[in-house]
Amino acid sequence: MATTPPVCDFGWPAPGFTLPATDGKTYSLDDIRGPKGTLIMFICNHCPFVIAVRDRIVRDARDLSALGIGVAAICSNDADSHPADSFDNMVTFAKAAGFPFPYLHDEDQSVARAFDAACTPDFFGFNADLELQYRGQLDASGARPAAEGVRRDLYEAMREVAETGLGPRDQIPSMGCSIKWKPA
Repeated sequence: MATTPPVCDFGWPAPGFTLPATDGKTYSLDDIRGPKGTLIMFICNHCPFVIAVRDRIVRDARDLSALGIGVAAICSNDADSHPADSFDNMVTFAKAAGFPFPYLHDEDQSVARAFDAACTPDFFGFNADLELQYRGQLDASGARPAAEGVRRDLYEAMREVAETGLGPRDQIPSMGCSIKWKPA
């Protein structure tokens, strides 16, 4: 089921976390943090929205890293109900995609809850002071291949954050599959 997250809550502080990654290391928010900003993406392995934009996520992460933006992705889906999102499958997914950023496992879903993540993909762009400045779409393609010359909304917004510390006031929310929550 497609879900859309709420609009950006400008200035909202990034919640701290420490999570294991597919590269065998453990990362905290401070480990991810870039000198010009930080991008935290909630994604998963099976979502058609994520699969459709995976190569563009990798491209934008590389380009943003060059601008001083720290980048990480987090999978918070319940792997019991969605085995494709298991940690072992995350390792395979990250390697196949050539992720240039840590892919973190939020097994107990506490980080997704702290961020109030709604869908995959859900993008949280913070400035150097870890204040939220962007919570919008990657681009207008959704789960389709990108049209030639499609505006790179996430990249452009985070470039603005890196240069000014502020994100654009007009943002189009991301759309994707809902986070697969564990039963209460």
